[in-house]
Amino acid sequence: MSPEPASKKTPRDESGKNGPMRKPRGIGGVLLIMSLLTALFVIVSWSSLEQETSVYDFYRRLFNGQLESLEVSDATVVATYREGPHQQQRRMEVPLGEYWRQDAELIRDLQARQLDTVTYGGSDGLDRFLRDLRDAEDPLQVKRAFLVSELEGKGDKARAETEKRNVRPTSYLTAIVQRDNEEIYVRVTPSEGGATLAEARRALTQAGVPVIDRPLSIYSRTLSVREPNTALIYFLGTIGPYLLVILIVWFFIIRQMRAPGAGGGVLSFGRSRAALYTKENRVNVTFDDVAGVDEAKEEMREIIEFLKNPTKFARLGGTIPKGVLLVGPPGTGKTLLAKAIAGEAEVPFFSISGSDFVEMFVGVGASRVRDLFKQARECSPCLIFLDEIDAVGRKRGSGMGGGHDEREQTLNAILVEMDGFDSDRGIILIASTNRPDVLDPALLRPGRFDRQIVIDMPDVKGREAILRVHARKVKLHPAVDLGVVARATPGFSGADLAAVVNEAAILATMAGKDSVELADLEEARDRVRWGRAKKSRVVEEHDRRVTAYHEAGHALVSIRTPELDPLHKVTIVSRGMALGLTVSLPEKDDYHMRRAKLLGMISMAYGGRIAEELVFVDVSAGAQNDIKQATNLAKMMVCELGMSSAVGPIRYTSDQEYGFLGKEYSISPDLSEQTRSLIDREIRAICEQQYKRAREIVEGNRATLDALAEALLRYETLSGEEVAAVVRGDNLEEFRAAKARRELVARPQQGAADVTDIGLAGAQGLQPSS
Repeated sequence: MSPEPASKKTPRDESGKNGPMRKPRGIGGVLLIMSLLTALFVIVSWSSLEQETSVYDFYRRLFNGQLESLEVSDATVVATYREGPHQQQRRMEVPLGEYWRQDAELIRDLQARQLDTVTYGGSDGLDRFLRDLRDAEDPLQVKRAFLVSELEGKGDKARAETEKRNVRPTSYLTAIVQRDNEEIYVRVTPSEGGATLAEARRALTQAGVPVIDRPLSIYSRTLSVREPNTALIYFLGTIGPYLLVILIVWFFIIRQMRAPGAGGGVLSFGRSRAALYTKENRVNVTFDDVAGVDEAKEEMREIIEFLKNPTKFARLGGTIPKGVLLVGPPGTGKTLLAKAIAGEAEVPFFSISGSDFVEMFVGVGASRVRDLFKQARECSPCLIFLDEIDAVGRKRGSGMGGGHDEREQTLNAILVEMDGFDSDRGIILIASTNRPDVLDPALLRPGRFDRQIVIDMPDVKGREAILRVHARKVKLHPAVDLGVVARATPGFSGADLAAVVNEAAILATMAGKDSVELADLEEARDRVRWGRAKKSRVVEEHDRRVTAYHEAGHALVSIRTPELDPLHKVTIVSRGMALGLTVSLPEKDDYHMRRAKLLGMISMAYGGRIAEELVFVDVSAGAQNDIKQATNLAKMMVCELGMSSAVGPIRYTSDQEYGFLGKEYSISPDLSEQTRSLIDREIRAICEQQYKRAREIVEGNRATLDALAEALLRYETLSGEEVAAVVRGDNLEEFRAAKARRELVARPQQGAADVTDIGLAGAQGLQPSS
C-alpha cells in the first residue's frame, strides 16, 4: 500500500481556531493608500513647475566648488553643475551684469577648482587652520581667503520666503592655500566653542593675506531666471514606488506587531525596566553627600575597589561578594547610599525597584529578572541595585497562590540568577529593605547576600554630620551651632534632619530673614515631629486651664523624678492631635533602657491625669494617650524585658506570621490561664504603684502645681530652666529678664547657639507626654 499523502496543515487564525490566516484589513488601510497615491500625484505635478534661481545660487555653488563649466555671453553666465542622487548634470543661466565686470577674475579662478572639505573639516577645523597659519617653523601659505556671509533678505516677502525654504543665515571661510607644491581650495569649518571667524580674519590680515568679504542674500527676487526641476521627477520615478511599498508593509505588519495587545506588545512586558547609569550619565551624588553611616560607606568602598582592581584581591584568593543587603529603618539613607555608589563606581549601574517585577501577567516578573541579569552579563562587571526587595523577596509559602504564585516565581528567578548553575561572579546585587523579617531565608544565606549592612538611626556625631551636609544648600547664621541641633534631635533619621533644615529655610524665608537662625531650626524640628503650632485655634478659658494643669502635672512629676531625662519644654500651644506637650531631652543617646527610668516614665504619664482629678475633681479624655503609653510600657517590662520579679525573666510574647501582613507581636497563645492571670496582675500592679507614686508627688507639691499652671496660662510655653525656677519659688519675670541680659552679653562672644539649649523628647521612639 502506498502511504497516504500527508494532510496539509491549515494555519490558525488569531483566535486559535483552525481556518485560513486572517489578513489585516479595514477602511483605515484603504484610506492610507489613497492618501499616499494622492500625495504622490500632487508632488509629481508640482515638480513640473519651474523654481527661481538667483545670483545667490550661482555664487554659493561657485564658492563651494560645484561648477563644472562656465560660459560668458553678453554678461550672462551659463554654468553647469551636477545635483541629485545620481549626480545628474544641470544647467544654470544667470544674468550677472555689473557683478561679472567686478568678479570676472575671481569667477574664472574659482570655477576650475574642486572644494576640499576634509583637510580643515570637523568640529575643530578653524582651530587647526589657525595653528597651521601661525606655525613659526612652517607657516601655511594662503593665497587668498573668502569670508562668505549668507544674510537674510530685506522685506516681508524675503523673510517669508526664507522661513518657507527653512534656510538660516550662516557664515563660513574658504581659502586658496599652498600645500605640497600645489594650490588647493579648502573650506574651513567654524569650531564649536573655539576660535571665531573674527579671529581668523585678524590672523589672515596680520599674515598679509587678502580677505574678500562677500555678503550674500539668502533670498532675492532680483536678477533671477527660472529653470526646470527634473531632479525631483527622477527621484520620485525611481525611489517613490519602493517608498510606497515600505510604508504599506510598515502599516500592516510592523505597526500591528508593536500595537498594545499584539504579539510585539505582549512580548515587551518581559523586558527589564532597569535604569542604566554609566560614566557618561552618572548621578550627581557621591560619598561626600552621605553622612552618618561611616561603616556602611567603608564596606561599599571595598566593593567598588574590588570592581576597579580585582587582581589586588585575587592575589590572596579573595572573591568578590555576590550580594549586599542594606537593612535599616525608613529614612536612614539606604537609597541615598545606593545613589552615591552609582556616582562613585566606574562600572555600569542598574537601578530597579522590587515593584517593577510585579505585573498582572503570570511569569512576567521572572522574565524581567532573567532579562535584567542578561543585560548585566553583557556589561559585566557591573552593579545592580534592587530597591525595596521585600516586594518580591518574601518568604515562600506565605502567598495565596501556592507554588504558582507570581511573587514566588520572581523570587526563584532571583535565587537562581544570584547563585545558580550559570551564576556570574562579575555581577554584584545591592538590595535595600526595612522589613528583613519577611525575607526568604534562601535569599539571606551566604553565597547570595554575603553581607548584611545595618544602617541604623544616626548617633549625635552622625546627626551633626548629616546636618552639615544638608546645611551646605542653605545660608546659616554664623551663630548657629549644628552640634547643639544634633544633640536636640535624638531619634531623628537622615530624612527627618533633611526635612528640619528645609523647613527652617522656608520659615526664615517667610519671615524675611537674611539667614537661617537657631530659632528657625527649633521651630522646624517641632513641626517635623509634631506638626505646625495651631495658634489660631479658639479654646475656651476652662479648656485652657485644664490643659495647663494637665501639662503642669507632667512637668512636676518629671522634674521631681531624678531617673528621667531633664525637662526641656512645656507648652499648651496645640500641635497636631495634642492640646499641649511636655518634652524631655536626653543628655546623650541612651542605648540601655533601665528599669528605674521605665517606671519613672510610667509615673510621669499619669501626672497629667492626677493633676486634673486633684484640681477639678473630675477627669477628661485628654489622658487617653498617656494611659496607652503607660500600659504598653508596663506590658513590655513584664512580657518582653523580664523586669518583673513575680513573673520572672521569661519572654511571654510570640511572633505570629500573617502572610502578606508580616509579623505581629502578641502574648503567646500557649500560656496557661494561671500564667495569663499572673501577667495581668503584675501589669496592673506596676501601673497602680506608679500611679500612686505620681499622686504623692502632685499632692505634696500643690502650690508648685498651681504656680506652674498659672505660668503656662500667662506665657503658654516654658523652658526647662523656667520650670525649675518656678519649682524653686523664683520670680519668673525677674528670671526671664536676667536670662535675656545674660544672652545679650554672651551673644557677641560665643553666639546665640551656645546660649539656649534646644532639645527633643522621645529618645528610642518614645512619644512625649501630652
